[in-house]
This record gives sequence, structure tokens and C-alpha cells, in this order.
Amino acid sequence: MKKIINYLYRNNSIVYKVLLFISTAFAIVYFFPKEGKFRYDFSQGKPWQYDNLYAPFDFAIQKTDEEIAEEINRLKTSSKQYFLYNTEVPEKIVMTFKDRMDLLKPSDSLSAKQIAKLTKKGVALINSIYAYGFVDDASEKKINKNSIIVLRKGDIIEDISFDRLIESKDILTKINDEFSDIERSTGKDYVFEELSNLLQSNVQFDAEFTQKELDEFLNDISYTKGKISKDELIILKGDIVEGERFNILNSLKEASKSKIWTKSNYNWLVLGYTLLVALALLMLLLFLQRYRREIFVDNTKVTFIFSNILLMIFAQTLMVKYNPDFLYVIPLSILPIVLKAFFDARLGLFTHVLTVLLLGFIVPNSFEFIYLQIIAGIVTILSVSELYKRASLFISIAQITLIYMVTYFAFSIIKEGNVSNIKGIYFGLFAVNGLLSFLAVFFIYFYEKVFGLVSDVTLLELSNTNSKLLRELNEKAPGTFQHSMQVANLAEAAANEIGANSMLVRTGALYHDIGKMVNPKYFTENQITGVNPHNDLSPKDSAQIILNHVINGIEIAKKNKIPDRIIDFIRTHHGTSLVYYFYKKEKDNNPDEEVEVKKFRYQGPIPFSKETAILMICDAAEAASKSLQQPSAQSIDELIDKIVEGQKNNNQFINSDITFREIEKIKKVIKSKLMNIYHLRVEYPE
Repeated sequence: MKKIINYLYRNNSIVYKVLLFISTAFAIVYFFPKEGKFRYDFSQGKPWQYDNLYAPFDFAIQKTDEEIAEEINRLKTSSKQYFLYNTEVPEKIVMTFKDRMDLLKPSDSLSAKQIAKLTKKGVALINSIYAYGFVDDASEKKINKNSIIVLRKGDIIEDISFDRLIESKDILTKINDEFSDIERSTGKDYVFEELSNLLQSNVQFDAEFTQKELDEFLNDISYTKGKISKDELIILKGDIVEGERFNILNSLKEASKSKIWTKSNYNWLVLGYTLLVALALLMLLLFLQRYRREIFVDNTKVTFIFSNILLMIFAQTLMVKYNPDFLYVIPLSILPIVLKAFFDARLGLFTHVLTVLLLGFIVPNSFEFIYLQIIAGIVTILSVSELYKRASLFISIAQITLIYMVTYFAFSIIKEGNVSNIKGIYFGLFAVNGLLSFLAVFFIYFYEKVFGLVSDVTLLELSNTNSKLLRELNEKAPGTFQHSMQVANLAEAAANEIGANSMLVRTGALYHDIGKMVNPKYFTENQITGVNPHNDLSPKDSAQIILNHVINGIEIAKKNKIPDRIIDFIRTHHGTSLVYYFYKKEKDNNPDEEVEVKKFRYQGPIPFSKETAILMICDAAEAASKSLQQPSAQSIDELIDKIVEGQKNNNQFINSDITFREIEKIKKVIKSKLMNIYHLRVEYPE
């Protein structure tokens, strides 16, 4: 047990990566929908690319969504509308009307006979109005005027035409017609007023009963329209997938889910997904191990990359489950933007492609999705740069959105054969995708704080010479500050020449010698009085002060919360080279003793990236050029060659992934810049 614990402790980094790998793979599989993948890929309007297809089992032909929708609409149109007749209302109105007419007394202008006649006509009018009923205004809006409805009077149900019901707009006409043969009088006006006030609707739309009957009809809808028997030919190789063939293939696809992917083989499905996801993640780890070793050994960075993959897959699978029509709202381009901002374009594109391939298992029209997202990812990598410039990200995202739209347009006209059936909503979804892509700025800021990473925006802030630490360097060690500025200019030009991160190397150059603030007078560039304090020290003590400026620089940088990516330049800018001047002096002072080389050698590490290698070359070249008594093109050329050859012979570049060709380009840039710096003007006559 003790041996196992010791092994795990010694290899904790590998153990962590294994656990991260396993947990990420299972998390991704957990997000995936638990259904099988149909063995054939097909698209409407395209040829069938496989061999002749025969039905593997009996299955029903499913109706299309359009056919089902049409049948539902037909049922809704043809289904009966139920109305409820209230029998109490007419009886109550008749009784109330008679009571009101009893209040009308005979007079010189109105006889009892006339009152009786008006009462009789009024009751007859009420009975005629309520023969089928008086429908309320709200209910009459729910039905076509010529439709046949079902009228329920208690237990009696009767089919009638809706136009037999009396509507509110017809009441006055009905009263006028009934009393048209009677001359206008006080009694007639009285009857008009009473009837107008008393008449009220007694027929209402019975929504609950109507919906109940409609639901019964809808439940009886058949979603199939035929059957395909086992071994029956479905489609020939080369036939166009369209019309009924397309419908039958979709029916087979749906039937396969229930026939093949059952609970009995659920575990096999999960195993298949797990293997495919694990393979993709393994490829990413192998890529990091072989081509991005400095990232692979950093568990924080590996966790950061895996977390971003998991986040994108989670967001996309959530959208697939919620509504696949909104699939392209998720801004997958954020992934390559973020990874390029913190690492490099190649890693960003590689990770993006793997993520899109994984998503291809769960999205509809997987080929279209994969093609579109990979093209968008390539455009992202090519266009997104210099995020610290406000217009840069806006222009890049506009280009990405345009590529989305153009690619979708191309796929649509291939499938539809014309532009009339293109769904305009997708262009809106791509526009929303572009707007959401601006969240990359938020994610970059968030990740900087959580994972301690560095983006171009942070580098721009750090490279500001008015920042607190650089101002302090300028005040305490002005010569070192000027040296750092010159090195930064050389390093930036060299980085641009070989395609390295110029912003990163410039910022690293500005901070690489901040450790000299502790003992500024012990470094030549700060000795403005000509007094050299090393004259009073032994070579060992002098060498120790020189060596300590790296350690002091790291401590100062950490105290001021400078990111580790910049501190790497402080650690590596001398690699494991010797403080040769004091080493030689110690040997000359003690010719008979063996000098301990370790006390005169920087602790390293040696440069492990192109940027740190560039800084080492530029730092040594700029410092050595100050020793030239009479700078000339030849002397500068020989000096730079000598310095770089010495560094190569001391194996300072073996971990930095830099080529001989790139080193030659760097030398050429440095020589050109130094010649411009030391160029002498012609002497003007006095």
C-alpha cells in the first residue's frame, strides 16, 4: 500500500490528467442523448450513396408533419361546435314582460284591447327569438355563420345551422318586423323599450364539450399510412432521395430506434459513445504532449482546455434537447477565439475540430453542421487577432457571421434546388450567434482571473511603460530600463519576422530584468559615475549578485501579481549560461584550484518557446553590442554570429521549438536594427 501511495505521489501530475480525462469523457457521454445513430446518412434531394436498401424488418410508414398538420386542421374544421341553450332565460323574460305590460293602464289613447294585442305580439316575438336561441357576442365570433352546430337543450341535442340563431345585431330588426303593422303610439314605444331592455342571450359556446369531442377525434388520428414488409426494396443505389422515398427512409430511421436501441443494448450504446469520446480526448492529449509540451505539463492549462470543450458540448446538447431549430444560436466560435487568445492558432483549431466532430454524433444534419462549423472555425483562426483593438473583434465576428450565412445559403440551394424555400429565420439565428460571440471578451477576462492565464488585452496593459512596476524600474535603474526598451524593440521585430507572438515577447522583454532594481549599481548600464562596485568584491560574490537578479526578478514579479507567462521570460532569459566574465576572473585568480562552475551558472530553465528563445538572443545581443568600441557592419555581424553560436553550442534552444531557419531570420533582424541604432551621422563643417 505504501508503494502505491508513493507512486501516486511521485506521479501526481499524470494521475490528475487520467482522472481529468475519465471524468470529462463520462461527463460528455452523460450529456449525449441516449439513442443510437442510424447507420445511413441521407439528405433530401441528394442521391442514395449506398447499395440497394431492403427493409431489415416490418415497419409502418409514418405520415409527414405536413400530412398530420393537414389532417388535424381538417378535423378542427369539420368537427362539430357545441352550444349550450339556457331554457330558464326565455321563461323568465316572458313572465317579466307580462308583469310589465300589466302595469300599462288603459287610457284615451290606449285601450285594453290594444294592450292585450301588444302583449300577445310581444310574447310571440320572445318565443320566436328563443325558438333556437339568442347567441351572445363572444360566442358568435367562434363559428362560421354557415356552419352546422350542435345545440344542447338539457338532454335534447339538435343539429342546426348557426344562422338560425338570433344575434344581437338582428334584435332591433326583429322587433320592428313584428310590430310593423301597428301604428306608432305610446303603447308601442313602451313595448319597444321593455323588449330592448329584457331580451338577453341564452346560447353560449360550450368550449369544454367541443374540445372534449375534438380531442377524441385527434386521439383516433393514425400517424401511419401504410406498411413496408421485411426484405421489401426501399431504394436503389443512385436514386434521388425525395418524396415518398424520403418519407419511408425517415420512417425506417425512427423504427430503428425502437427496434434496435432498446434497454437490453443500452450499455453497448454507452460503451460506443464512451470509446469515441475517449478517442477524441486522447488525440488532444497526445497533440499537447508532442507539440505543446509546456501546456501538457501544466495541469491548470489542460483543465482549462477540457473545461471549455465540456462547456461547448453542454450548451450545444442542451439546445438540441430544447429545440434543434435553434442549433446555430450557440456560438461555437468562442472556443477557438479563447484558445487562440491564450495559446496559439494551431491548438485552437485542433481543439475546435475535435469538439465539432464530437457534436456531429448528436445534431441533425450532421454533415452540414460539421462542415459549417469547421469552416467558421478556420475563418475564426484566420481573422481573429489583436483582440486589444476594439474594431478587430467586431470585424472578425462580422466575417464569421457572413461565412455562416453564405455556407447555409449554399447548402440550402443544393437541397432545395432554388432560393424560394430557404428559411430566412436561419439568417436571424446566425446574426444572434454573432452577437453572442462577443461574450468571448467576457470569457477571456473571467478565465484570466480563474486560471491565471494571459491574453493580448492583459499584455497591452502590462506593456504600458507608465505602469507602476515599469515606472519604478525607470526610477531605480534607468540604464536597465533603457536596455529593456531596446531589447523589447529588437524582440518584437524578430517575433514579427518568424510569426511568433510579438505582443508577448515585447512584454516579457520589458520585465525580464526587473530583478536588477535590488542592486542597480552592480550592473554596467546603471554605472553612470564610472565607479564599479565589483572592484571591491571577489568574483564569487560578484557572480552571486549577477545571478540573483533572476531570482529577485521572480520575487518582485510575483509580489506585483505579474502573470506566470511573463515570469517565464525572467526565468529563462539567461537559461543555464555562465557569468563568464567573473568565472574567467576566478580562474585567473586561482590557476591551481578547480573552480566550481555551478556557482557561476544561472539556474535556468532554458527557453521552452520561440518567444523566450527570441528574448535570450536579443538580450545577449543588445548587451554585448554596448561593448563595441567602434561599431561597424562587420563587427556587429561577427558579434551576433558569435553570441548565437555560443548559445546553440550550449544547447540553450533544444526545448524551444525554434528552427535554424528561424534563428537565422532573427539574427538578420537584430543585425539590421543594431546597424540602424549605431549608424553615425556625417560630420557637418563648423
